[in-house]
Amino acid sequence: MIHPHITDALKVPDLVRLTEETILLRFESMKVYSALAAVRHLLERGTVRPGQTLVDSSSGIYAYALALACHRYGMRCHIVASTTVDTTTLAQLEVLGATVEQVRPSRNLRLDQELRVRRVREVLAERPGCHWMRQYHDEVHYLGYHEVADRIAEAFPSAGLTVVGGVGSGASTGGIVERLRTADPSVRLVGVQPFGSVTFGSQDHHDPEAIIAGIGSSIVFDNVRHHLYDTVHWLDFTHAMSGAVALLRDHAVFAGLSTGAGYLAAMYEARRHPGRVHLVIGADTGNRYVERVFARHEEALDPAALKPAEVGAPEEMTMPWSRMAWRRTARPDRWKGRAA
Repeated sequence: MIHPHITDALKVPDLVRLTEETILLRFESMKVYSALAAVRHLLERGTVRPGQTLVDSSSGIYAYALALACHRYGMRCHIVASTTVDTTTLAQLEVLGATVEQVRPSRNLRLDQELRVRRVREVLAERPGCHWMRQYHDEVHYLGYHEVADRIAEAFPSAGLTVVGGVGSGASTGGIVERLRTADPSVRLVGVQPFGSVTFGSQDHHDPEAIIAGIGSSIVFDNVRHHLYDTVHWLDFTHAMSGAVALLRDHAVFAGLSTGAGYLAAMYEARRHPGRVHLVIGADTGNRYVERVFARHEEALDPAALKPAEVGAPEEMTMPWSRMAWRRTARPDRWKGRAA
């Protein structure tokens, strides 16, 4: 097949068998699906017009995806980037025609995200013709993952399926599983979170090692539909790193931190629920984690020796790894606040 644009080739994930009951859904860059569908829908609806500037903040892979979608559909792109965005990604964004500004370095997830959102609001005030994509809140970002779900359903037509992935904005895991459950309500969803994220109540725990970009939040994300999740895992940086290193060492898969965390959680879930297929969402490659993760591979822990603390409520969680049966519960009222 000859693709009309590189995005058509990049967006399609590969299915890689890790164990008999664990499969990796490996993306080159997962959010290409989301950004393409969102921009196309907004153009068709007349919400944006060709040539308009689309603005959003990002810790990395959404920025790349939005720049690619803008390239394809003739839009301009402005990114307010996290300090976690690496030089390789920044260079690609600039060559693709996006304008990029990074917020100042931050010590934690909360400050990084607050600075980015604040700067986006300033950009919109300075340039009222821009459109804020609001990847964290606009449900248009669910649309692209419906196509992913249809591919999964075709590959696993009758298997007892559990999807495992980083929660992040909520659109990827939520969009995939919400679609899958229209045909099979028994599909389970396991969400992965870093400590320090407000989304599932770990904001009082500080991971001193690093921000796990893309899977947690210090602000309320409207696109996270808590009632879709059956189980939640919270992992610290060292455990996510150990999962990423093990994935490369044992299966030759070079993937990012969120995939490493998901792999560790999926292997544990597969032991608890034998007979089900556990599908790990691999959001991106490991390229932006070379120095922070893979160059430190000798520090990685043995995954076989790791297991989470089982907790009954978020208040009981403990570092470095906790697991809780969420049971498709809605977001507690006490957690609701002003969205960014």
